[in-house]
Amino acid sequence: MTRRTLLSAAPAATIASQLSARHAGAAETGSEILAMTAVDLAAAIRRRDVSSREVMTAHLARVDALNPRFNAIVSRVDREQLLREAAAQDEDAAKGTFRGPLHGFPHAVKDTAPARGIAHTQGSPLLRDNIAVADSLVVGRMRAAGAIFTGKTNVPEFALGSHSFNPVFGVTRNAYDPSRSAGGSSGGAAVALALRMMPLADGSDFGGSLRNPAAWNNVFGFRPSFGRVPSAPSSDVFGQTFATSGPMARTVRDTALLLSVQAGADPRAPFSLREDPAIFAKSLEREWTGKRIGWLGDLQGALPMEAGVLETCEKALAAFRAIGMRVDAAKLDEPADAMWRTAVTLRYGSVGPDLIAFAERPEHRAQMKPEALWEVDGYRKLTAIQITQAQMGRTRIYEAFRKAFATFDFLILPTAQVFPFSVEQRWPTEIAGRTMDSYHRWMEVTLPVTMAGLPALSVPAGFGGRDGLPIGMQIIGPAHADLAVLQVGHAYELASPWIKRALPIERGI
Repeated sequence: MTRRTLLSAAPAATIASQLSARHAGAAETGSEILAMTAVDLAAAIRRRDVSSREVMTAHLARVDALNPRFNAIVSRVDREQLLREAAAQDEDAAKGTFRGPLHGFPHAVKDTAPARGIAHTQGSPLLRDNIAVADSLVVGRMRAAGAIFTGKTNVPEFALGSHSFNPVFGVTRNAYDPSRSAGGSSGGAAVALALRMMPLADGSDFGGSLRNPAAWNNVFGFRPSFGRVPSAPSSDVFGQTFATSGPMARTVRDTALLLSVQAGADPRAPFSLREDPAIFAKSLEREWTGKRIGWLGDLQGALPMEAGVLETCEKALAAFRAIGMRVDAAKLDEPADAMWRTAVTLRYGSVGPDLIAFAERPEHRAQMKPEALWEVDGYRKLTAIQITQAQMGRTRIYEAFRKAFATFDFLILPTAQVFPFSVEQRWPTEIAGRTMDSYHRWMEVTLPVTMAGLPALSVPAGFGGRDGLPIGMQIIGPAHADLAVLQVGHAYELASPWIKRALPIERGI
C-alpha cells in the first residue's frame, strides 16, 4: 500500500481525472484498512503506510453506512473533532512520535465505562444527560496508548442481561441477522467489531457480558483472571471481585494486543496482578501436542441447551485434535444447582449496592427496568449468614475447577445455552422445555467461571440451530494462566480457517 500524493496544479480536465482517481484510491485504501487485523493496522500506521486520518475516515464511513441499521455505536463524537484529533496524531507520527500500540485507532468505549467528555448513560434514562468528567482506569490506558474515542457502544440498561436494549438508545442488532439479539452487555461492542466499525473493542464481564456477545457475532472476547485488568476508581476495592474489563477483537492476536494495553497493576486496586502486560503483545506460538482438553458440555445434563448448541461446539472441538491435543469428557464436582445459588446470592451483593440509591427514590424506581429492581430487592433481603455461605460456595467452585485442572490443561464450555433470539424478546423464558426462573438463568453456563475468577476466552464455534446463527465456546484456564489461554486460542483459530471467512457481509449485509 502506498501513500497518495497531493493534487498538483493542472488544467481542469486533468484535475477532474485526478479527483476521480483519488476518490477511487481512497475507496480502495479504505477497504484495505478495514480488512486489516489490528496488529497489522498498528504496524502500517507506524510505518506510515497509512495515516491516522485515513484510518479514521475509513471507519467513520463504515459507521455511517451500517450503524443506522444495527445501532452499535451511540453518543457519537463530532466528525470534524475526530479528524482533527487524527491529524494531530499524524503530526506526531511525522516527527517519529507514536503515542502507543493504539496510535490512531478509532475506538468507541462500552457505555458502562466513563470516557472524559462523552455521555456516560449506562443505558439508563436516569443518566441520559450524564457527561463523564474523567476516564476510568482502563479507558485512560487506551487513550494514553493512542486510541481516539468516537463514541460509546450500546449496552442493556445498567448492563443487566445479555440482550443490549435500553430506553435511551434502543436495541442493538446482531451482525449476522439484524432481527436477532446481539447479546450483552457488550453487545454494541461486539457488533461494531464484527462489522468493522472499529478495529478493536473493550468490554466488561460478570455473567458473560464479554463472552456471549462475542460468541453471537463470531468474534473473540476475553474475560481475564481476576486482578489482571484492575478497576478504578471503585468504592469497594475489596468486595467487588466479579466484574472485570477485558478485550474483544476479530483475532486472538488482536485480543492479546488490547490486553497488553488494558492489563497491569495499579495501586488503587490491591488485588491487581503485577506481571508485565507486555507479554501479551509477544508471539502466541506454542506446541500443543499431548496437552489435554476437558469438555464440560452441559455439566452432565444439568444445563438445558437449545438444539444444536452442543452439536456445533462438539464439532468445533476437532480443531484441538488437529493441533495434537487430546479431548475427553470432564466434570466439575460442585453441583450445577449449588453453583447457581452461590452466583445469584453473590450477584445480589455485588449489583445491589450500585443500584439501591436509585431505587430508594420512587420517581427513579419508576424508571428502572424490572431486572434492576429484582437485583436491588434481592440485595435488601440478604443476611450475613447467606453471604458467608455463598462465599464458602464460591470456594467450592474454585476447588472444583482446580481439581479438574489436575487432569486437564484447559476446560471447555459453550458460551451460551441458546442461539441469538429475537430482538423483540426480553430474554428466553424457557430452554428445551425447562422454564427459566430469572432474566439471566439462560446464561447460567458463564457464571461458574466468574465465581472462580478464572481466565476464559470466548472463541467462535460455528453456526447452528434452525437458522444457522453463530455460537461460541469458552476456553477456560487455571488461575492467572491468561497467556496460556490466549496461546491455545490462537492455535485453535489457526486450525479453524472458517472463522475469518465467515464474515457478516457474506450474509447479505
